[in-house]
Amino acid sequence: MKKIIETSNAPAPVGPYNQAIEYNGMLFASGQIAIEPSTGNLVTDSIEAETHQVMKNVKAILTEAGMTFENVLKCSVFVKDMHLYGRINAVYAEYFDEATAPARELVEVANLPKFVNIEISVIAAR
Repeated sequence: MKKIIETSNAPAPVGPYNQAIEYNGMLFASGQIAIEPSTGNLVTDSIEAETHQVMKNVKAILTEAGMTFENVLKCSVFVKDMHLYGRINAVYAEYFDEATAPARELVEVANLPKFVNIEISVIAAR
């Protein structure tokens, strides 16, 4: 059965979608950008700060579903500038143990919602 996962600790959807859906122990989380949920403001001081906020938003959704970063099987990372790869990767590595890190792709795109620099979605499982 499909279960909608929703938390006020992550940004509310800006369109006709949910923060995440759990189905048969699998969690499919929508892409997160660097919106600070309590203020609705974008965090764009630096790519590091932006990436940390994205990961905090992902963590809030995982927590609401009763999961952690250890449950993540796959990350999809979308960036506006591939030259930011190393700086993004340094922050990303703070959230995942290299030995058990999930599968991932990181691709450059022309634009992202609200013209941010990074968006990350995850698939996790119990």
